[in-house]
Amino acid sequence: MGKYFGTDGFRGEANKDLTFEHAVKIGRFLGWYYGAREGKKAKVVIGKDTRRSSYMFEYALCTGLMASGADAYIMHVTTTPSVAYITRVDDFDCGIMISASHNPYYDNGIKLLNGSGEKMDEETILKVEEYIDGKLEIPVAGRHDIGRTVDYVAGRNRYIGYLISMSKFSFKGKKVGLDVANGAAWQIAKGVFEALGAKVYVINDDPDGYNINTDCGSTHIEHLQKFVVEKGLDIGFAYDGDADRCLCVDEKGNVVTGDHILYIYGLYMKERGKLLNNKVVTTVMSNFGLYKALDKVGIEYEKTKVGDKYVYENMVKNGHRIGGEQSGHIIFTKYATTGDGILTSLKLMEAMLAKGKPMSELAAPVVFYPQVLKNVRVKSKPDAQNDPDVQAAVQAVADALGDTGRILVRESGTEPVIRVMVEAESDETCEKYVDQVIEVIKAKGHLA
Repeated sequence: MGKYFGTDGFRGEANKDLTFEHAVKIGRFLGWYYGAREGKKAKVVIGKDTRRSSYMFEYALCTGLMASGADAYIMHVTTTPSVAYITRVDDFDCGIMISASHNPYYDNGIKLLNGSGEKMDEETILKVEEYIDGKLEIPVAGRHDIGRTVDYVAGRNRYIGYLISMSKFSFKGKKVGLDVANGAAWQIAKGVFEALGAKVYVINDDPDGYNINTDCGSTHIEHLQKFVVEKGLDIGFAYDGDADRCLCVDEKGNVVTGDHILYIYGLYMKERGKLLNNKVVTTVMSNFGLYKALDKVGIEYEKTKVGDKYVYENMVKNGHRIGGEQSGHIIFTKYATTGDGILTSLKLMEAMLAKGKPMSELAAPVVFYPQVLKNVRVKSKPDAQNDPDVQAAVQAVADALGDTGRILVRESGTEPVIRVMVEAESDETCEKYVDQVIEVIKAKGHLA
């Protein structure tokens, strides 16, 4: 990770950590790098979520792009996966999404995508950061080379058409609940489900610039759970602010997490001979219950570091077709280059309709193990993680759990913290083993 950009873009509080000036410079660099540097006019497509500050960053990025001679195509309020899709299919040099995903309204972020709709490579990101820090100088465009903005709402409409074309079934007769989190899915999700014949019930679809993710969406799914039960719906889907993740609620009001989705659709693919390599890609934070369920149906799995970026890299490198995170970032590499919440919900509908079973029955084989995770603030993450006595304590817990649970000790990517997590058959067992490891960390003098 760079100085400004993490695994999911440059993110922080608007005009405090991520400023108008940062956005202008990002636009300036990208316009030059993909255009004037190569002796051509760059084409860059931009989308944004519903945060009040997204408009400011959109104008700032456009200003920088045009000053460097690029044309900025504006999709307006739209989802991250829609920008990724349009960047790829409409032959843009790169794409930009303005969003802080599931963060509160006062945060924002700038995500950069390459011409294939994938997260931009580290080498280019580092060059952007060098320009932000004044280590590079680039020229401004003059006269006829100055860029322009182009209204590109047509791109969003094309993406909507693509989503509709993904469904193999009519949703007629199905009652579907949607929590669009007052975010980017606001103008897209309902229309897609209605076009496919569903009776759609929507909540949190009145964005005002400040209420994105506020007590709604995939991070507050309890509201959709209650809504589905009260309305007698067949299923419900909740998205986050930029709609790159999706969680589900079955007809009984139970939460269907990203782990459940990986199992349900992975098995559906296997049954049809579509699960290439017979593998599902997860992160190390997937629940032990998912792995037990996959073992029972003979599906193999790989584990990556936390972050959909790492999941996608593994899938592309090894030719896997489905992967994701417990939080609902699910990637279908045949159809998308990033997690896509609406696409995920359509794929779940497909599995449910093809099998003729309610979602509760499809999700039932994944029985979540209790989990306890505690954060330990330390002086040095590497020293604590690599201490032989700490490693011995971790191994002792792993040996004691055997195939009835697991322990995971990892460093925080952003804080001076070691995370100790245990999954086992009871909360008491989890607590005992987590505390056992933390006591060793404390005894060895690693606590900050």
